Amino acid sequence: MATVLVDPTVLDDLELDLMSADFRVWNVHTTTVFPDPQQAAMQIRRALIDWSAGRWELASAWTVVCGPRNRVLAGHVRYNRGLGGVPRLGVPRESTG
Repeated sequence: MATVLVDPTVLDDLELDLMSADFRVWNVHTTTVFPDPQQAAMQIRRALIDWSAGRWELASAWTVVCGPRNRVLAGHVRYNRGLGGVPRLGVPRESTG
């Protein structure tokens, strides 16, 4: 999992592509793991852009999501593997026994 900036014009395509591989993405600005998810999304976006030393300034209005890194839409996705920012999400597991 990674915290990723995604160009909103390709977000739906990215989600569908990942769903076909049984992956999901979560929009940070709508998740319930933060008291103020919109503020968290803004802070994570700013941290990623600051980390890039301005190289990702074009992503200043992009959507912050959590999910697997995807190289298919490389021109529309930015991520820093070393930056997390989102607490682990509890995922219900099926009982095996």
